[in-house]
Amino acid sequence: MNLKDLYINFFISKGHKQIPSAPVVPENDASVLFNTAGMQPLIPYLMGKTHPYGTRLVDYQKCIRTNDLDSVGDTTHHTFFEMLGNWSLGDYFKEESISYSFEFLTKHLNIPIERLAVTVYEGDDKIPRDEVSASCWKKLGIPVERIAYLDADNNFWIAGESGPCGGDTEIFYWRSNDDIPKVFNPEDNRWVEIWNNVFMEYYKDPDGNVTELPKKNVDTGMGVERTAAILEGVNDNYLSSVWIDVIKLIEQISNLKYEEHKESMRIIADHMRTAVFILGDNAHVVPSNTDRGYILRRLIRRAIRHTRYLNIDVNSNWEEQIANLIINKYSKYYEELVNNKETIINELKKEKTKFSHTLEKGLRVFEKETSNLNNGDTITGELAFKLYDTFGFPIELTEEEAQNKGLKVDIEGFNKRFEEHQEKSRTASKGMFKGGLAGDSETETRYHTATHLLNAALKKVIGPSSHQMGSNINNERMRFDFTCDHKLTDEEKKQAEDLVNEWINEGIDVTVEEMPKEKAVELGAEAMFIERYPDIVTVYSIGDISKEICMGPHVKNTKEVGHFKIVKEEASSAGVRRIKGVIE
Repeated sequence: MNLKDLYINFFISKGHKQIPSAPVVPENDASVLFNTAGMQPLIPYLMGKTHPYGTRLVDYQKCIRTNDLDSVGDTTHHTFFEMLGNWSLGDYFKEESISYSFEFLTKHLNIPIERLAVTVYEGDDKIPRDEVSASCWKKLGIPVERIAYLDADNNFWIAGESGPCGGDTEIFYWRSNDDIPKVFNPEDNRWVEIWNNVFMEYYKDPDGNVTELPKKNVDTGMGVERTAAILEGVNDNYLSSVWIDVIKLIEQISNLKYEEHKESMRIIADHMRTAVFILGDNAHVVPSNTDRGYILRRLIRRAIRHTRYLNIDVNSNWEEQIANLIINKYSKYYEELVNNKETIINELKKEKTKFSHTLEKGLRVFEKETSNLNNGDTITGELAFKLYDTFGFPIELTEEEAQNKGLKVDIEGFNKRFEEHQEKSRTASKGMFKGGLAGDSETETRYHTATHLLNAALKKVIGPSSHQMGSNINNERMRFDFTCDHKLTDEEKKQAEDLVNEWINEGIDVTVEEMPKEKAVELGAEAMFIERYPDIVTVYSIGDISKEICMGPHVKNTKEVGHFKIVKEEASSAGVRRIKGVIE
């Protein structure tokens, strides 16, 4: 049985309810570009909101992290991964959580206890050492020499500077054929973390004061890719069942062996899988030069660059072959990949064609800029960076072309320009990537309600065929994507804006109610991608103007929203338009 199925079935047998995997693009969350962890979609419930499925939850979650993109190519790093998670929302706590983890690992995955070790929180001057967790592990048979107490940098969890927090216990597996040492040393990288149980039992206020939470939560996470490799006894994730079929296909397409071209094949496999999942998400992200679209473009183009190193014909349908394999492989768990298959294939092909032309231009620029250089001369760091930044040339490609002409490359100068570029990017995006369990601000709450009013207004101005396709909100603005087959006229924009402000000025009450999903649909409640919602949903109504399934939060009366203004209307993707609006 598949690892995901084993995990879900085990926790269902322990009274948990399976919740659907959230999309990779978070809804109404401007703090991150993608869902980066299994707990991220559950933030409102970890903060105290009642979950419609109850207090014991389990799922597998699609996650994307690109903060260590340059590490992809080794045996363990991936930009897309699946996280197995189970949660207790004020229900069971440390003893049950630890015993469940231990039972699943040793009885259902048949991992020998002698290959396991754990870490627990050592405590500080405000929070005591976690002897409860340590005691639980000892009772289950983990010897004291295999239990390590670590500080807050390693075994304490808090989102940001304040909020719910607590120690965690991490479970490690001896991933080596060497003799297993009697004493556990967390610094020995042959011990690999496979599961993390976070115990949110405290609240830290902005002044640093720590108090116990009346309702304590458990949040756990285990990575599918790493666990699969461990169970199958391979020290290279790409040789596990998660990846081996994709690697074999790349070998077949390139007529080369994985053993001789590991890095490029790993990068192509990883980046293509991530691109398929981003393109397959119902948020309709496509390659572009901003935000999520930029990351998607970068992943596809990096994969394309590595096909060059494998001498794969760029004009062949290599990308379609790989995408089809990935879609078929995951279709049982993520039907959106099948539903959006045509979009995935078309967008990959379009980006491949576009980038091939860009590379050709770059090669022409390279030839022109280096035509006056002689054998042994050096290409400046400035030119190397221009080729990278403008034409997508990795430094390796510049070095390769330089070598063919007997030239050197000022790598130090390139690295200096590259670091300056990265620092600018970090500074520019610092606010956007803050992440964490920060609640929505008062301004963001007003924007949430404004999106519902705008959605209703567009249905009146354009027609009932207009539907929300996505939104993004922060403290400064809202962004709203909707189906529409034409650019809005100035008159249509004014009509929509006026309608929203008219409803705001009327001071209409906003009400909230939980009900079965079927009833919500019968009542005409709108929802983006209804199939993703649980059986019990939250419905927000604004008088008889709007009724939507939504997690909120919202104002209590439309008068609280403020004056709404459309500042821009543009194309988002085929058949989808985007409005950017502000509240004044």
